[in-house]
Parts: sequence; structure tokens; C-alpha cells
Amino acid sequence: MFAKKTFPGGSHPPTNKRRTQASMIQDMPLPQRVVIPLHQHTGAPAQPIVAVGDEVKAGQKIGEAQGYVSVPVHASISGKVTAIEPHLHPLGGQLPAVIIEGDGRDTWLEQPGEARQTSQSDSKAMVEAIREAGIVGLGGAAFPTHVKLSPPEGKSIDTFILNGAECEPYLTADHRLMVENTEEIVAGAKIILNILNCHRGIIGIEANKPDALAAMRERTRQEKELEVVALQVKYPQGAEKQLIWAITKREVPSGGLPMDIGCVVQNVGTAKAIFDAVVSGKPLVERVVSVTGPIVKEPKNLRVRIGTLFEELIQQTAGTVENPGKLIMGGPMMGLAQVSSQVPVIKGTSGVLLIPTDQAVIPEPQTCISCARCVDTCPMKLVPTELGKLVQHSLFKEAEKLGVLDCMECGTCSYICPSKINLVHLFKFAKAKILSEKRKK
Repeated sequence: MFAKKTFPGGSHPPTNKRRTQASMIQDMPLPQRVVIPLHQHTGAPAQPIVAVGDEVKAGQKIGEAQGYVSVPVHASISGKVTAIEPHLHPLGGQLPAVIIEGDGRDTWLEQPGEARQTSQSDSKAMVEAIREAGIVGLGGAAFPTHVKLSPPEGKSIDTFILNGAECEPYLTADHRLMVENTEEIVAGAKIILNILNCHRGIIGIEANKPDALAAMRERTRQEKELEVVALQVKYPQGAEKQLIWAITKREVPSGGLPMDIGCVVQNVGTAKAIFDAVVSGKPLVERVVSVTGPIVKEPKNLRVRIGTLFEELIQQTAGTVENPGKLIMGGPMMGLAQVSSQVPVIKGTSGVLLIPTDQAVIPEPQTCISCARCVDTCPMKLVPTELGKLVQHSLFKEAEKLGVLDCMECGTCSYICPSKINLVHLFKFAKAKILSEKRKK
């Protein structure tokens, strides 16, 4: 039996993964129309380089990156650009998007699978291929991958961690990728090691995915630079800083980055996308999405073209047994509630979760009873109860001193609170206020 690694704090919400953990990934039928937002990543949004009326092919660049922390976006189907206009966005509000009416032919600019000329011994060429493919972190944060793989001078990386924890309840997209696309994920991990000039790669997988653990261990048995470790089933085990601590016992400093302690973390889906870009010449135009929830008739893991509307994914699972009380992009802990099913899948869409009305009710918060359960479970070692009181009294400077900017908004404190105080809401509000003041100065 292998020892299971973990981190201090955390909680154990019901995993609810049985609905889809054995569901093989299905290719969703080609959408007739896609809405491709120009802002799908952390950093500056892309700018359109096509015009209304243009004919485009799948894989064709339609939005150019703006600056270093930015990536291009690509057409996910072939067809005609019918509009470039604001559209409902899963991150909130309406943001510019390129709308393409498909021609049904799925004609590609460059046929995926054809060998590329990019040398896999040339790190700069591989990083450029990754940037040009529009690859971002597929675990949810959507940070441009080429930036993470380009540590500044003086930052030496000795440990690469491949994140297969997938600790968010309900979601199993990464689980199925590890079982079904083991070869591509490991090949992607080796490309990352090559780029970073790093000789230690660790793949962390939660213990509730025994088939994924077995598949990855079998594939890496002869790989001297890669090791697979089992992680305890605990939330938020897959958070970057917690995963690093669990595996290496290194702590990312407050306000710092993993590369400050010699680490880089990438999601298993990102590794698969890197393989597709560097080896097969395929930009990021599709991803696997878990479409699930207690009221979904036929929960599935679907391989979906970017820009497909949530409504179409829900139809692909035969709909729901009752009207949903809440529609969430992602999981129940860190996911974002949606105002409509007319929002498109973006690069960071790991799941579409539908929950019934009785589970969607937000309870009325009660007075804090000073039980300190939030303190015991906070994975960032903060004091949520005191931070909450400071924010409620608009003492934002004091909250900053107490570390509110270090909050990663995992929701553990709100989940565990017996008084049902929405602490994450308070901390998000405080962080927005603090950062707004900093920008003004």
C-alpha cells in the first residue's frame, strides 16, 4: 500500500463523482454555431483578426494575443463569421466574442495529427508552439501556459508537478483523461520537463481514482524522471500551493509563486493539450467537460468544441428531471453560478453542474459562534472568522494585514461554517476593494 500525501487543513465535502467517473469521454456532435469569446484567459484579451463575412477553418487563428500575458484564440469549427459583438460570458456580463455559423464540413486549417517541424529538443520553439496554440491552464484558472513554462532568469526549476487531483466534487473530466489518454498526458509531461530542463516530475492523483493511478503508474514504470504519488481524498487537494506542500513540503511564500521555491505545476488536461500542440500541431479548440448533477438524466464526460453553448451540452445528456435551481460552471465549491444556459464553453470550463432548487437555496447567515472550525480547515492558514468581522466593518487595511489577499477563495470556510456565514463572498469583496485602491494609487 502506498502512503497518501496531503496538506494541513481542508475539508471533506461529498465527492459525488460516481455519476460520471466510469463514463468514457464522448465526442459531442459538431455544433452548428459557436460563440468564441476573445477573453478566455488570465491577462489581456485577444483582439479579433477576422471580419464579419470571413470564411474560416477549424484551427484558424481568429484573435491575436495582446502582450506577453495573453494568448490567441482559434476557430473551433469551419464556417462564416456572422458577428463580432458582446455576448453573455460565463465569467459574468457580456464580453466581445466572434460568432461563427458552421458549414458542417469541419475543414481544418492544418489537419490535426500531421507531424510538425517543431523540434522537441528546442525549448524556445516548443514554448512558441504552445503560445501560438492558445494553451492555458485547463484546471480552471486559465493562466497562459507559455508564461508558466518561461521562468525568469535566476528562477531554477527542480520539480515539476502534474496535477491529477481533481478534488472538486462532481467533476471527473481529468480522471477520464488519465485513464483514456494516458500516453498523450505522459508525453506532454515529458515535453514540459524538457522545456524546463528539469529532471524530477511528480504526478499527483487522489486515491479515489484507482484506475487512473494504475494507468499512470504502468505507463511511467520505465520513466526515470516521472513518479506517480497517491494523494489523500481531501478538498482542496488540487490547489496549486496545497499540492506543492503535500508532495514536497515546500511552502510558497505569501505573495509569491511556485517558481520562487523551484516548482512548476500543470494540470493533466494542459499536458494533453501541450502534446496536441507540439506533436500534432493542434491548437486548443476543444476540451473535456463533465456535464453532471443530481437532476441530470444522463451525466456524461463530453469532448466539446470551444464556443458551444451550455444549453447544447445539457441537451446531449437528455436534459434534467426537473428545472434546475442553479446552473454552475465548474464544481459546487469554486464554480461560478450562471444566469443563463446561453453561455459558451471556454477554455476554463471543466464542468457544467446542474443542481435542484432545494440545494440551491442560500441559507440566512447567523451570528458567528467563534467555534474556529474555519481556522482549523483553512488551507492557507488564515483566520477567516476575524477576517470576516473586519470586512463587515469595512476595515480593509486591517484585513489586508491579516492576509485576506492570500485567500484563494476555495470555499472551505463557508462550507464548514455552522452559522452559514458566506465568508468567501466577504473576502472577494474585500480583495476587490483593496486592489481597486492599489490601482488608484
